[in-house]
Amino acid sequence: MRHRCRVKQLSKPADQRRALLRALTTEVIRHGRITTTLVRAKVVRAEVDKMITLAKDGSLSSRRQALGYIYDKDLVQALFEQAPKRYENRNGGYTRVLRTVPRRGDNSQMAIIELV
Repeated sequence: MRHRCRVKQLSKPADQRRALLRALTTEVIRHGRITTTLVRAKVVRAEVDKMITLAKDGSLSSRRQALGYIYDKDLVQALFEQAPKRYENRNGGYTRVLRTVPRRGDNSQMAIIELV
């Protein structure tokens, strides 16, 4: 039973799900905007917000946590330089999820996730 389990399974085993979320988080931070399915966008939104919160903190411990999650070291460096200035007046909600047209092949609901 999955009582009180709040993690979306995304129809994947735990290791594949973790790798997928890490990759999507890395790409959202790198490009600022990506297109994916609605469910994946909603799940990755929390992860991106966590990484930006770590960057705003700026401590060595936060930097090591981000380096352990994001695949690109240069991207973490850029995130920790830019995020505190960009999001200094914002206490959360660093991403926006916009619904788009369904995917043509399987009619899956698509969405754009972007940094605010």
